[in-house]
Amino acid sequence: MKKVAVLLAPGFEESEAIVTIDILRRLNIEVDTLACAESRAVVSYHDIPMVADATLTERADDLYDAIVLPGGPQGSVNLAASQEVVRFITAHDNAGKFICPICSAAARVLGGNGLLKGRRYVCSGDLWQTVRDGEYVDAAVVEDGNLISGKGLGLVFDFALTVAARLLDDEKPVRDHADHIDYRW
Repeated sequence: MKKVAVLLAPGFEESEAIVTIDILRRLNIEVDTLACAESRAVVSYHDIPMVADATLTERADDLYDAIVLPGGPQGSVNLAASQEVVRFITAHDNAGKFICPICSAAARVLGGNGLLKGRRYVCSGDLWQTVRDGEYVDAAVVEDGNLISGKGLGLVFDFALTVAARLLDDEKPVRDHADHIDYRW
């Protein structure tokens, strides 16, 4: 079974995280939510408290098939500022695992730490203008090697379904599920 880590820093965009977790779990992909904080309790962008499965520190040496990085104005800033997060992403990227930022996370976390490595990506708003090591593409979801980036909250289903399809290496069950939830993907 494929296994995904969703990194939750204080101020994370709750819908980007929850919809992605929901879609992945519905497709029988194991998901660990990892708090990028001192405790498992993390408060989202809109002040919704959430208890993660573990802290990143507890799982820092685990290797997942993918890492999902939700955005959120403060969430992505907090992820980008954490050297533990940068080390975790770097280890997964070096191992060829999927790195999956959505919204501001591609620009702030990856772009802000030199982790795009010239790859094509998408992010929300005009944050792309500050990124120097990647190639911005204006699309709902952009795939470049092991990098899968999503534009933002309004396109979270496209992002989550794409991540699931790549993890399963099969679009059929993902398309079937998209039909089941009445989403055109």
